[in-house]
Amino acid sequence: MHTESLPHNPLSPSTRAHSHRFDTGNPLAEKNTTLAVWLTLSMMVLEIAGGYYFHSMALLADGWHMSSHALALGLSVGAYVAARRLAGDRRFAFGTWKLEVLAGYTSAILLLFVAGWMAVQSLDRLRAPLAIDYAQAIALAGLGLAVNLACAWLLRGGHRHHHHHGHDHGHDHGHHPVGHADDHAPEDLNLRAAYLHVVADAATSVLAILALLGGMLWGAAWLDPAMGLVGAVLVAVWALGLLRDSSRVLLDAEMDAPVVQEIRDVLAAAPQPVVLTDLHVWRVGKGLYACIVALEARDGVTPDAIRQQLAIHEELVHITVEINPAPPAPRPVEAERPAQPRPRPAAP
Repeated sequence: MHTESLPHNPLSPSTRAHSHRFDTGNPLAEKNTTLAVWLTLSMMVLEIAGGYYFHSMALLADGWHMSSHALALGLSVGAYVAARRLAGDRRFAFGTWKLEVLAGYTSAILLLFVAGWMAVQSLDRLRAPLAIDYAQAIALAGLGLAVNLACAWLLRGGHRHHHHHGHDHGHDHGHHPVGHADDHAPEDLNLRAAYLHVVADAATSVLAILALLGGMLWGAAWLDPAMGLVGAVLVAVWALGLLRDSSRVLLDAEMDAPVVQEIRDVLAAAPQPVVLTDLHVWRVGKGLYACIVALEARDGVTPDAIRQQLAIHEELVHITVEINPAPPAPRPVEAERPAQPRPRPAAP
């Protein structure tokens, strides 16, 4: 078995050395998310105070909902900062990108708690409604919607983030330049979490305004808590989607990703026949993957040759190849000759 093979011009250990920082971060997202935190905190204080003062459950729910988003946005900023500052820490075998994914996962859990709180409070207001000062509550909800839309604009599109970094050295693990040729940019799950938080806030602000208008114009006070329930369902659905996607990355549940079949196809079309005996694929950055490939092959097949064949897929940024000798072909079994009868001894 061997897991490395030097080319015709052997590479020295210094040229095979490489960085395991596969993701270069998202500085613009970090800056915009920080600004969104301050905007959200300011509006949160106004909405919570206004909700209590004007007796609006929809406005109060939106304010407390915004408080959880301020916490979640702060968590996203902290993840960006930690991933950047710890990028050179050798304890992280494949870089610090998953700190951002972990922040997204935590934000999804916070969103689920917020959805539950909104549902409980709305049901309580359905049972025991309070008088609402509609005009003032509508004005404050409109201001909250404006802040939410401003935050969404700051975070727009950034959760799909192109990044390019290059390493033009070769080594037995197969670390090669990164540059995505596909048209779909990889997803920043941390920024997606922040974006979902502000979009959820904007949606609940819209629902709050509609409920307050309905109550003011038609006396339908029940619309206020009813819209709180609708908002709770929307937030829960978005949270579950984010929880699913982030947990998939954290648990390395990537064996149904398209790149896995692409690896199999490359090996099946290899110039020299190889047998795939083991394959592991996991994500190490936004749209970037590492893999371990174990093969059985005849003499002449090298890890470097396999790595170069797999290098056509630029999302594979760290490739480890293990090659074991194929078992010898069974020898043909010769047909047994029929036993010759022994001559009988001559009679005396």
